Amino acid sequence: MRKVNKIYKPNAAHWVGDGFLVQPLFTHMGENRGTDPFLMLDYVAPMVFKPNLTDHPRGVGRHPHKGFETVTIAYSGEVAHKDSSGGGGVIRAGDVQWMTAGAGIVHEEFHSQDFRASGGLFEIVQLWVNLPSRYKNTPPKYQHLSRENIPVVKFADGAGQARVIAGEFEGVQGAANTFTPINVWDVTINSLKEASINVPATHTLFIVVLRGEVTFNGSESASEARLVNFEVNGGEVKVKAGKEDAKILLLSGEPINEPVVGYGPFVMNTRDEIRQAIEDYNSGKFGDIS
Repeated sequence: MRKVNKIYKPNAAHWVGDGFLVQPLFTHMGENRGTDPFLMLDYVAPMVFKPNLTDHPRGVGRHPHKGFETVTIAYSGEVAHKDSSGGGGVIRAGDVQWMTAGAGIVHEEFHSQDFRASGGLFEIVQLWVNLPSRYKNTPPKYQHLSRENIPVVKFADGAGQARVIAGEFEGVQGAANTFTPINVWDVTINSLKEASINVPATHTLFIVVLRGEVTFNGSESASEARLVNFEVNGGEVKVKAGKEDAKILLLSGEPINEPVVGYGPFVMNTRDEIRQAIEDYNSGKFGDIS
């Protein structure tokens, strides 16, 4: 079996803009939690927003990114997105937004107009995926992965299911196009059931527990908003839910193993590249939102 290395609690929650109260589970700007090729994960735990009838939508206004990809997984609520590559739309419950910042992009994210009018439960995950140096300046692009186009694989014996957002599971290819070998699976384990999961031995592997109590390999347990990091070696992982259905997010990937230099919304390999990114943004090379 692939053994649990360490279980992490979330860092202190903080607001991103006025629309996202995030619990950071890891970041490239802090402690190294062995998540390469993933840079950052913010969990917006379930919270209820009242209807917003003002002229001011909640969210984050125009800001740049360069050198990586952002992934937004919507569990409840809706997010409206626009960016300078021409990408955009509404990310509804079950949908995923996969935005490649690459050579540079400007985007904004707000609660959608319908969600503002109705209010309700809001829960998302925002993930940053690193790009290797040869793709840092790839043209920016946007992938909207609608719920109905994300394949679902059932576990044996009615143990639950995995939505294959990216990567491959049981011969089923995920919905997203990626630059390096990674897996992003949105997994449900049914109450008191156990499922077996296996990823390539060369991948880093970690699991975020979003809901319920989960036991790994019959011994290590984790509850909501916990990051479970596994040793880098071969072997399956047995995942068992407690008395309630469990919701987890599985992330694995081939490490890029390159220097990571971050400065706010830019992630490059050297400080000189960061300075160039700032200069490019200030000179308008990232474009603007029409």
